[in-house]
Amino acid sequence: MGRGAWDPHPIEEKMSRHDATRVLRRLAEVLRPYRARIAVALLLLVSQTACLLAGPTLVRHGIDAGLETGDAGALNLSAVLYLGVAFVGLALGRAVIVMVARVGETFLRDLRSSVFRHLLSLGMDFFEREKTGKLVSRMTSDIDALQELVQMGLVMFVQNGLIFVGAVTVIFFLSWQLALFTLLVVPPVVIASRWFRNASNKAYLNVRDRIGANLSTLQEGLAGVRVVQAFGRERAFTRRFYETNEAQYDANIETVRISARYFPVVEFASVAGTALIVGVGGWFVSADIVTVGTVAAFVLYLNNLFEPIQQLSMLYNTLQQSGAALQKLFDLLDTRPSIAERPGAVDLPDRGTLELDHVSFAYGDHDVLHDVSLTIAPGERVALVGPTGAGKSTLAKLIARFYDPREGEVRYGDVSLRDTTLRSLRHRIVVVPQEGFLFAGSVRENVLVGRADATDEDIDAAVAALGLTERFAAFPDGLDTEVRERGSRLSAGERQLVSLVRAALADPTLLVLDEATSSLDPGTERMVERALTRLTAGRTVVVVAHRLSTAARADRVAVVDGGRLVELGTHAELIAREGAYASLYAAWDSRSAMGKVS
Repeated sequence: MGRGAWDPHPIEEKMSRHDATRVLRRLAEVLRPYRARIAVALLLLVSQTACLLAGPTLVRHGIDAGLETGDAGALNLSAVLYLGVAFVGLALGRAVIVMVARVGETFLRDLRSSVFRHLLSLGMDFFEREKTGKLVSRMTSDIDALQELVQMGLVMFVQNGLIFVGAVTVIFFLSWQLALFTLLVVPPVVIASRWFRNASNKAYLNVRDRIGANLSTLQEGLAGVRVVQAFGRERAFTRRFYETNEAQYDANIETVRISARYFPVVEFASVAGTALIVGVGGWFVSADIVTVGTVAAFVLYLNNLFEPIQQLSMLYNTLQQSGAALQKLFDLLDTRPSIAERPGAVDLPDRGTLELDHVSFAYGDHDVLHDVSLTIAPGERVALVGPTGAGKSTLAKLIARFYDPREGEVRYGDVSLRDTTLRSLRHRIVVVPQEGFLFAGSVRENVLVGRADATDEDIDAAVAALGLTERFAAFPDGLDTEVRERGSRLSAGERQLVSLVRAALADPTLLVLDEATSSLDPGTERMVERALTRLTAGRTVVVVAHRLSTAARADRVAVVDGGRLVELGTHAELIAREGAYASLYAAWDSRSAMGKVS
C-alpha cells in the first residue's frame, strides 16, 4: 500500500520479555507525575479487594457462631457486617473506576499531545521515509489499545491478582489441610489457561490480519470505483472481497472454537472443586478438623481462585496489545529530529547573501547533489532549472533547511543555517509550494498560519499589498469564508492566492518558490502571477522553474543536472553559450509552440 493507506498491522507483534521489561521501566518514568494519584487508586483497590475477601469469612462466622450455636445476635451481626462490607466494597469499586479512568485518560491525553508535538518537530526525511497511514495508526489503533487497558483492563488485572493471592492466603489461614485439597484443582486450570493464552493470542493476531486484508480490499475497491466500473470489473472485485470476507469469518470462528474448548474446562474444574471441598470438608467436619462454616467459606473462596485465573488469561491479549502499542509510541518519541536547534543558536540577520558552499546531499545511500556551490545576492531572483530528478527541488529544500547537507554548508548573511534558531529561520525564509495547502477553517485562519499574532489590520494590509482585496471580498463571507478540508471549497488558483497572502503576512526576506503557477489555468495564472510579482518585489527569490518562461524572467538561471550545477548565468548568456540550458529552452519552446498550434 502507498502513502496514506490504512495500516492493517498496527499492534500485531508479540513482545519479548526483554522488550516488556524495557517498556515497563519507561512507563514507570512517564507515570512519575501521576504517582500520587496512582498510589491513592492502588490503596482504594486494595481496600475494595479486602472487602470482597471479607464476605466468605463473615459467612463462616455467621454459620459457626450463629446457626450452629443458635445465637441470633451473632447471626444478625454477621449479616449486617456482610451487607456493610458489600456496600463499602461497592463504593470503593466506583471510586477505583473513576480514579483509574481519570489517571489513565489524563495519561493518554498527555501522551497524544506529546506524540503529535514530537511528530511536528521531525524533519521531512522522516515523513518521506514513513507511511502516513502507519503514523496515523500510532494515534488511533495504538492509543485505542491503551484506552481499553486503562478503562477497565488495568483495574481487572490488578484486582484479580490481589484476589487470587488474597484468597490463597485466607484459605491457608482458615485450614491448611482443606486448602491443600482445594489447590489440587488449580493446576489443570492453570495449564488450560496457558494453552488458551497462547492459542487465543495467535488466533486474534490472525483475526487482525484478516480484518486488515478485508479493509484493504474494501478501501481499494472504493478508491478505484471509477476504474472498476469503467472496465466492468465489478464481479471480479466482488469476488476478491468475498474471499477476504470469508477469511475474516473463518478467523473469527476459530476464536470461538478456542473459547468453546477452554471455558467448559474452567467450569468443570469449578464444579469438581466444589464437589471435592464438600466431600473432603464433610469428612473433616466429622473428624472435628474444620467447622461447617469453614467448608462454606471454602466453597465461596473457590470462585476467588478460578475466576481470577480465567480473567487474567483473557486479559493477557489486552496486555500484549497495550505493551506493543506503548513500545511503538515510545520508539516514535525516541526518534530524534534530523533538523534540530543547536545550543547557543543565533537569529538570522534581516538581510544577507545566501551561500551554498560545496554542498552534497544523499537520500540514504543515494547521492542526489554533488559539490554544489552557489551565491545569491540580496534581492536577486535565481531560477533553478533542469530535467526531472536532477536535484533542483532538493537544492531548494536545503536552502529552506528542510534537510541539512551531508557535506558543505548553507549560509545566510555569513551565518550557517545549522547555527540559527528555527524561529528566525522560518521567519526569514518562507517556502511557497506548487499547490497551496489549506487547513479546515476559514480563509482568515489559514492566512494566520503565516503569523499567528497578526491582527485583522495586518491581514487586510497583506491582502491589499498583493492587490487581492476585491478578489477576497468576492468570497461568500469574505475572509471568514470556510474553505473546508484541504481547501476543497476553493479552486486551485484561489488556494494558491491564500498561500501567497500567508507568505506575505510572514514577511520573509528570502522566498523559495516551487513555481506556484505551473498547474493553473491561464485566467487564474495571470492573477497569481500579478500577486507573485508584488510578493517577490525587494526580496531574494529562489524559484524551482518547471516552465522556462519563468527562468527567462529571472536575474540568473542555475542549471542542475545529475546533482551538479552545470551552468549559471543570465537567460541571454546561457542561450548564447548553446549549452545545456539552450537545449532545454529550445525543447521547451518547441513543445509550447506545438501546444499553441493544437
